[in-house]
Amino acid sequence: MFDYIEGKLVEKTPTYAVIDCGGVGYLLHVSLTTYSQIGQQELCKLYVHQAIREDAHQLFGFANRAERETFRLLINVSGVGASTARMILSSLSATEIAEAVFNNQVATLKAVKGIGEKTAQRIIIDLKGKIDKENVSPDLFAGTHNTIRQEALTALSLLGFPKNVAEKALQKVLSSGSDSLTVEALIKQTLKVI
Repeated sequence: MFDYIEGKLVEKTPTYAVIDCGGVGYLLHVSLTTYSQIGQQELCKLYVHQAIREDAHQLFGFANRAERETFRLLINVSGVGASTARMILSSLSATEIAEAVFNNQVATLKAVKGIGEKTAQRIIIDLKGKIDKENVSPDLFAGTHNTIRQEALTALSLLGFPKNVAEKALQKVLSSGSDSLTVEALIKQTLKVI
């Protein structure tokens, strides 16, 4: 099983990327989100999901672990295969998918080509508990606050606050536009909100 492939980006299209790693060219199917995040990098690192079927061995590449975890959750939903999951991730970011699941936004998922109402409802129902269990939440996807947020969440948990209460309070502080906070400052502001 591959975790990631890092090497020279040889070819890039909106549907796949070829990475030369040690003289072997790996073709990885990518979403439009990953395609845009790769940019024009000469050296490239993509997190990998390997799909093995009777008729094909395929590699799917993702710019970050959160997108890969979302892909893995999606392909475990009945009726959603690898191509459909990639289509969903091409239309919506991992954050938007998590928000759609948390907020029961069937219309957001239905807006993706090939996703009907029943499939959208099934995705929401199937992923509702799993997204929490896998710690794949909108907060974790939200960009630059990941490490600081995680450290603050750990500290608040060690102080005895329930994880869900601490997460809500942290999200409130981070969404209020407090961009350049240190871990200590983030914890202090969050304690005022709790």
